[in-house]
Amino acid sequence: MPATNSTPSASSKTALRPLLVTSATLLSLSLAAPAFALADAGPSPTPSASPPANMSTVGGEQLGKAGTQVNLGTGAPVLPKDISARSWIVSDAESGEVLAAHNAHWRLPPASTLKMLFADTLLPKFPKTTEHKVVLSDLAGIGAGSSMVGIKEDETYTVHDLWLGVFLRSGNDAVHVLSAMNDGVDKTVNDMQAHAEELQALDTQVVSPDGYDAKGQVSSAYDLTLFARSGLQKADFREYASTVSAKFPGETTKDKKGKTTRGSFEIQNTNRLLTGDSDISQYQGIAGVKNGNTTNAGATFTGVAERNGKVLLVTVMNPEKAEHNEVYKEAAALLDWGFQAAGKVEPVGELVPPQGVDTSAQPSANATTPGTDTASSKPVAASAGAERGSSGVGIALAVAGGLLVLIAAGSFLVNRRWPLPDLMRRRR
Repeated sequence: MPATNSTPSASSKTALRPLLVTSATLLSLSLAAPAFALADAGPSPTPSASPPANMSTVGGEQLGKAGTQVNLGTGAPVLPKDISARSWIVSDAESGEVLAAHNAHWRLPPASTLKMLFADTLLPKFPKTTEHKVVLSDLAGIGAGSSMVGIKEDETYTVHDLWLGVFLRSGNDAVHVLSAMNDGVDKTVNDMQAHAEELQALDTQVVSPDGYDAKGQVSSAYDLTLFARSGLQKADFREYASTVSAKFPGETTKDKKGKTTRGSFEIQNTNRLLTGDSDISQYQGIAGVKNGNTTNAGATFTGVAERNGKVLLVTVMNPEKAEHNEVYKEAAALLDWGFQAAGKVEPVGELVPPQGVDTSAQPSANATTPGTDTASSKPVAASAGAERGSSGVGIALAVAGGLLVLIAAGSFLVNRRWPLPDLMRRRR
């Protein structure tokens, strides 16, 4: 039986130049989590298949080649040694340039990184304050051993609660409830597939909305990066992807006098570059995005980070080394390389814009409106990068400093390709 998306064990361009969040949202850690189990897929058997000789050339001919693709220029550092992932890609999130890649279009099981596509598809559909009372049918069809946030039948949750469950705990129960709100799993799968095609993520075949191992369900490091880049255009996506911890609603209880009380428990993000772990530090400038782990997929991860005004995306799929937190260690090494190599390598390809986006449009001086935002289309900063071990009552925002410039209502402005919108930096 295939295992599900369990928590990895232990495991001047223009005035609209994008910036990235380098702060972290922390919620109170005062309440303990409940004792429901989160299955761990454990070490994944190494797949025997080799990458196909001819893969998709979306984004450039070089990206369709098997093996490592990099065009080192003068002064460029060599790629890090001992990267064991079967597929990976490092790209500039604002220009879309792919700095280096390895089997970028190899179609592999994605695990819970597919939840980035799920979120990018469904986030605009429901206001975060919408409430939903869970019925038994909402939780039908969840795969055995699934990672769960702990949603209970007959309890009411806000959409905000459910998205926290998706992003922080990779809860397949939260995915299924949101899918039920979207008229069911089948419709959600179709919506996700249509959105993947809009994004030109043509390596992706969606079978299950939560990324649970399913026959025929595949994506690629290239496509997962497209999903992250699209999702990061949305303020709510950035908020959830970079939230370190949060309180989640528990069960409603009634005392002897008939008074009802609803408790809560703390959940923490399973992205170890965001939270740190015993053998890995929080990555400087990290702001999400999503991790995954299943028996068929192994460990998968897509991350976004900013240093010195440079915003990079990295996706790593299925490291063959079985070391603890290996997917994060390899992602961190590739990000380190990317920040050092930026401007010293010739791109091996590009992240294509969605279908219908006018990449020739140039932003004008009056094209931005500071100080406004909507949840689904006009961005503000989320959070990432708080000091490890910090805590507080309520939400503690360590915001990354300076200027907030937002894209005006009506249309997506595009620079050279499809840059991220402006975000906030840490205030020093």
